[in-house]
Amino acid sequence: MYDSASDELRRAGGDAPASLYVCGITPYDATHIGHAATYLAFDTLQRLWLDAGLEVHYVQNVTDVDDPLLERAARDGVDWRTLAAEQVDLFRSDMERLRILPPQHFIAVTEAIDEIAAAVHDLLVSGTAYPVDSEGAAQDLYFDSAAEASPWFLGQESRLDRADMLELSAERGGDPTRPGKRHPLDPLLWRSARVGEPSWETVLGAGRPGWHIECTVIALNHLPSPITVNGGGTDLIFPHHEFSAGHAAALTGEPLAELYAHAGMVAYEGEKMSKSLGNLVLVSDLVDAGVDPRVIRLALLSEHYRSDWEWTAEHLDASAARLAAWSAWAADAVAGDEGVAELRTALSFDLDTPAALKIVDARIAAGLPASADLVSAIDALLGIDLAP
Repeated sequence: MYDSASDELRRAGGDAPASLYVCGITPYDATHIGHAATYLAFDTLQRLWLDAGLEVHYVQNVTDVDDPLLERAARDGVDWRTLAAEQVDLFRSDMERLRILPPQHFIAVTEAIDEIAAAVHDLLVSGTAYPVDSEGAAQDLYFDSAAEASPWFLGQESRLDRADMLELSAERGGDPTRPGKRHPLDPLLWRSARVGEPSWETVLGAGRPGWHIECTVIALNHLPSPITVNGGGTDLIFPHHEFSAGHAAALTGEPLAELYAHAGMVAYEGEKMSKSLGNLVLVSDLVDAGVDPRVIRLALLSEHYRSDWEWTAEHLDASAARLAAWSAWAADAVAGDEGVAELRTALSFDLDTPAALKIVDARIAAGLPASADLVSAIDALLGIDLAP
């Protein structure tokens, strides 16, 4: 797989148990096609590992308390906990319909508050966290990105220069201009309690966690260190994955992950599909309109996970035709394993699902019969059940 930190293809996993942490949703508009594309990429990885006989440990979080969620709940006049619970249920239902294998641990941030606060306290004691005054509230706590106590250095995971970091920090939830910080890019670890906001009493006093430390602690507490692959969308490379890696290094003295993998962004109507823009194509809307979830899955598999691409109606049309052709072909399967090794080889090279689909297409076009083992491999590796 392509490793964002080293800018090269590297082996993902070996003979030992494989571990995977993928950043989950902030549940206020689930699940759009961009979400589905990301989780399908790491579903493909998990399926390859399982097919190779590896034991797999997979953890995913859900950021069920965060500013965007609170803002959406306030806008809609609903309790933030109710909104989060409804959207988490919808997300999990969408994942099930798309046959995306669930993680062994699906952990809400609100379930890990004490663990996160304890880790922030450790950073404070070690000198890699420091307080910043907050008007009308107790002090907030920030991560010192230049602290000598940390074996990680800024840019180690993202490979970005400082100017790009400042721009992305401002765009993606950071506060580079906040007075009192030692460095503009230092990220928030703990937000002290504010009136009207949810907070929890902890070893740090009342408050709630910052974004990056949440994933760090959940990953470290449920997976061996370093984890095999840390995954998410490319929009998480900075600041989220950069500082998650930094926090882990400061807490453990080790890298967070052996490999950092990222899925590309999906656009719609000329813009990146995002909640803020509202240009969303929801999986649930497509299924409710009668689209076979296998068609949606094939449409997503037709694009390489690392590419940026635009969703169109043609994706569904082409995938519906592909599913019909594959299903008719599989109905006459004969004994044998022809095509299985070729399928595995394609997928094993950076999860090349478009190449895998073309292997099946080519066999059909050449008039080659479906082998029973290949039909089973299409189910196991691509998640497409062709049984009548």
